[in-house]
Amino acid sequence: MKNMYSSLAVAINELRKEGYTEDLNLCGVGIENKKLKRMHAAKDFNVVQYFRFEGMTNPGDNTVLYAIETTNGDKGLLVDGYGMYSGNISKELIEKLKISE
Repeated sequence: MKNMYSSLAVAINELRKEGYTEDLNLCGVGIENKKLKRMHAAKDFNVVQYFRFEGMTNPGDNTVLYAIETTNGDKGLLVDGYGMYSGNISKELIEKLKISE
């Protein structure tokens, strides 16, 4: 896994080649894999690495790509906008996804 990628699309394609094939989404209790119909609480997954991408024309167009592994062995990607997860989710999930500089 590289430390940086030139774009979000490049990062997603490369990480999928490394086995991060599941598409993960935020939900109230943690993250969700709709395809496999699985929910994972914050305690049931680890953020292996994250990548920040900033929009070239709009500073508000920012995203974070999380490479995640669950305790049951699923490997997937979660794409989220900066600070978007601060809404209707648990405090544990907010802490798990916190980006430290």
